[in-house]
Amino acid sequence: QPVVGAAGEAVQPGSAAFQAACNLASDAVRLVCSNEALAHVLRQVNFPLAGYLLGLAANLALPSVILMMIYGQTRIFFVMARDGLLPEKLAAIHPKWKTPHIVTIATGIFVALAAAFFPVGQLADISNSGTLFAFFMVAIAVMVLRVKDPNRPRPFKTPVIWLVAPIALAGCAFLYFNLPLESILVLPIWGTLGLVIYFAYGYRKSHVGRGLRGEVHELDEDAPATGVAPMPGAPAPGSPEERS
Repeated sequence: QPVVGAAGEAVQPGSAAFQAACNLASDAVRLVCSNEALAHVLRQVNFPLAGYLLGLAANLALPSVILMMIYGQTRIFFVMARDGLLPEKLAAIHPKWKTPHIVTIATGIFVALAAAFFPVGQLADISNSGTLFAFFMVAIAVMVLRVKDPNRPRPFKTPVIWLVAPIALAGCAFLYFNLPLESILVLPIWGTLGLVIYFAYGYRKSHVGRGLRGEVHELDEDAPATGVAPMPGAPAPGSPEERS
C-alpha cells in the first residue's frame, strides 16, 4: 500500500513529503511507514509481549546473520588468496588469534562503506542475486561431478540428484528473475569484473590450476593429498608467463 499525496499520486519514499505524510497520517498509514509493522500490529491487538519479543528477536537475529555472511565471505576470500587467485598477503594469519585478520578487516571496511552509502533494501536484493547464482552453480557442479567423478568420496550424497538439482536450478532462476531490475543487472556487471580479475591475475597464479597443490581428502584430513593435473593453458611454474 503506497503512501499517496493530496492529489492521489504516490509519494516517493525518503522524500520530505513522505516523512510529512508519515508524521501527520492516520494510524493506518502510519503502519505503512513503520519499520516494524508486524510487531506494531501485535501490540495494537493486545499482544504487547509478543510484539516486544518479536522486535527483540529481530534485533538479535539481524546482527548474527550479518556476521555470519561476513564470516563466510572472508573465508572464501581467504581460500582464494591461499590458492593464488587473490594476492597471497590476504591469506596472512594473525600470530595470536590464528585468524585471517587482513582479509577480515578489508571485508568489514567494504561492507561498512556499502551499508553507509547505499540503501539497505537494495543491498539485500543484490546480495540475494549473488547468493542465488552461487546456489545455481553449485547445483550444476554437483551434477557434473556425478558424471565426471562418480567414485569421489562423498560424506553426504544428495538423493535423487537428477530431480533435486533441476528443481533447485528452476527455483533459483525463478527467484532471480523476480528480483528488482537493478539487482538483476548488477550481477552480470560483477560477474564480468570477476572474470576480468580471474583471467588477468588469478588464472596465472592459481596453485591448483598449475598443479602445485594436491587435492585434500574429504573424509581423512591426515591422508596425503592427491596430485591435480594443471589446467589446460596454465603457465608452468617458473615460466616467464607465470612470473609476469
